[in-house]
Amino acid sequence: MKHSILVTGGAGYIGSHTTLALLEAGHEVIVLDNLANSSLESLRRVERICGKAATFVEGDIRDRALLDSIFARYSIDAVLHFAGLKAVGESVQQPLAYYENNVSGSVVLFQAMAAASVFNLVFSSSATVYGEPKQMPISEDCPTGTPTNPYGRSKLMIEEILRDLSLSEPRWSIAVLRYFNPVGAHSSGLIGEDPNGIPNNLLPYISQVAVGKLQKLSVYGDDYPTVDGTGVRDYIHVVDLADGHLKALAAIATEQGVHVWNLGTGQGYSVLQMVSAFEQAAGVTVPYAIVPRRGGDIAECWADPKKAAHELGWQAKHSLDDMMHDTWRWQQSNPNGFSQ
Repeated sequence: MKHSILVTGGAGYIGSHTTLALLEAGHEVIVLDNLANSSLESLRRVERICGKAATFVEGDIRDRALLDSIFARYSIDAVLHFAGLKAVGESVQQPLAYYENNVSGSVVLFQAMAAASVFNLVFSSSATVYGEPKQMPISEDCPTGTPTNPYGRSKLMIEEILRDLSLSEPRWSIAVLRYFNPVGAHSSGLIGEDPNGIPNNLLPYISQVAVGKLQKLSVYGDDYPTVDGTGVRDYIHVVDLADGHLKALAAIATEQGVHVWNLGTGQGYSVLQMVSAFEQAAGVTVPYAIVPRRGGDIAECWADPKKAAHELGWQAKHSLDDMMHDTWRWQQSNPNGFSQ
């Protein structure tokens, strides 16, 4: 069934891949993005891939008047909320920016949704809400409440706001998707991750070293209690992640309340294992240096994805090799990202 979907942050990395998936599924998409950490070129590329265009509105989720005008102009059925700042390290340095953008911005968005009687929401949360997990793998039943950085705390605050909203107004139908580590790019090589400045995430950093844009990879700590001393994470292909949003959107169409799903593969890889896998896929050497740990990082983190498989019929389909090849194809075709 065709719906009209507002995608906040839809020109960003995960947002653009999900916008593509929505358009391919026949939905009408309105993208709201302030282009602070994204490019309008991503949406032009989306149109090249699928032959359909999203409606683009440049603006900020903190702008209530703009939000009201969007809801008045378009008959929106649901909101996919990606907009926000997302770098763990930066959040430790700039906590107020994260609380203002992520938490305050979300409150303004939810107020505008309620005023327009739009109660279907898919929220882009994060595995960081689990903090330093006591067990592996991490299921949705694992306790939250002790994230190790302001980014994770901002996501947890928004989750708690959504629970309060649902209790106060039973018409809300909310999917909270806790991602693990999105990587990869669309197989066309036309859209992918294009961070501003030095990447905060591992795989874009590796690929920019491989393409010669950066000199070497900084590996933050090799003294964690893991297989090789480097941090272990659950890496999920961004195309699988986008598919998870469509499955969640369909689920909340008939289910009220707040529903939480982990989106991950259930497999953890260390930093050095990721470097090795990339070198094999790309046929290049990635020089690296061990540097001190970063504040806010944890030793290991991977998902128990069974709940999403059971309730959404979703599971990750792309392999680690797919993630590496797709990342390298994107980086080679776009050495400077969307700024050609």
